[in-house]
Amino acid sequence: MMLSSSQMLFFSTLSLGTLLSVSSSSWFGAWIGLELNLLSFIPLISSKNNQYSSEAALKYFLIQALGSSIIIMSASFMMSFNDLSTLLFTVALLLKSGAAPFHFWFPSVMEGLQWPQVIILMTIQKIAPLSLLSYLLYSSALPIIPAAIITSAMVGAIGGINQTLLRKILAYSSINHMAWMMSAILISETNWLIYFSFYCLISTSVAILFNYQEAFHISHILNHSSHSSQMKMLTFSSLLSLGGLPPFTGFIPKWLIIQEMISSHMFVMLAILLSSALLTLFYYLRIAMTALTISSPKTKWSMKLTNSSYLTPSMLYFNMFGLLAPSLFMIIL
Repeated sequence: MMLSSSQMLFFSTLSLGTLLSVSSSSWFGAWIGLELNLLSFIPLISSKNNQYSSEAALKYFLIQALGSSIIIMSASFMMSFNDLSTLLFTVALLLKSGAAPFHFWFPSVMEGLQWPQVIILMTIQKIAPLSLLSYLLYSSALPIIPAAIITSAMVGAIGGINQTLLRKILAYSSINHMAWMMSAILISETNWLIYFSFYCLISTSVAILFNYQEAFHISHILNHSSHSSQMKMLTFSSLLSLGGLPPFTGFIPKWLIIQEMISSHMFVMLAILLSSALLTLFYYLRIAMTALTISSPKTKWSMKLTNSSYLTPSMLYFNMFGLLAPSLFMIIL
């Protein structure tokens, strides 16, 4: 998919806003970066080919504007009520990143986006809020963070079980991964950066796979993958890696976090995270096993894929390298 000059401009300013928030030496500069990031993402969402893009853009703008207003309100309490100011700032960052219990906007916005915008929302748009949250937590410990971790784990696991729309499944999956990332933030900055990097790699590969198949519903995967064993195995391995099943790459960051949480004696929170991971793995397995075992007649979409089948081997090797190579490397070491 080729980007137009305006899209390249807005993507550049979006990246600049993220960089400004992460590298700023003051909270005012971080707020400016968040606003630049927000105003750059709205034009990227809007599309003439997608009838739901205007609704998604409006929802995203209102929620992010609410988060920004909470940040401004928290700044007014910073001199006299420091604890209240920190609490409000944390709530605003949780709202902007889509963590539970402030997750209500995230699945509905994801449903109205195309796959390239979904990748940006799941990865780049989380960098600034999570980085600011990590800076905030190093200066003060808040009881709202463990509550947000537990809530995100349960909402992400239970919310995705009933879903048949792939974008909503990835949305609830992202909420569940937010619980792991916030747990990593509580441990150290290195751990959350490692987890976030692996999460970006795997979720992007899954979204690229679905975009290549033009799949938005579970039934679309069945139609597309019915004729191609390569596509079946790619779908199967990508989803299992996103679920964190060994020996796929998605297991490595979870393994690191599990070890650190055991060392830190965070047993109750770890038990909840592992239980939620099993539930998320269940609905990934449901999609993957369905794609592997059920055959459906070839449709026009599958014929379209057949005509461009020369793309499939290179895409297969690229994704399999990203999914398996780090795991094999760690096993060798």
